[in-house]
Amino acid sequence: MSYYVYIIQSQIDGTFYKGSTENPLNRLEQHNLGHTSSTKLKRPWNLVYIEQLPTKTEMLIREKKLKRGNKDYFLKLIKGDKNILGDFIETK
Repeated sequence: MSYYVYIIQSQIDGTFYKGSTENPLNRLEQHNLGHTSSTKLKRPWNLVYIEQLPTKTEMLIREKKLKRGNKDYFLKLIKGDKNILGDFIETK
């Protein structure tokens, strides 16, 4: 089983939201359908970052670190080597 952290960005105001999941594409759909109260007012969302982690524990630790980040940090991540978004979408 694979574990992922992800960053989505609001098309309304550019806000970033960070989370973790086993299925990033399904999770994005949930956000865009309004199933998450903290993101439903800023829909629609774009998936801008996916990072794969080997264990659930590492995923949760990485998510906590992401939640402490700022906009500059997220922009650097989005352009960085750990972002597997392109590869992930091509294989799905």
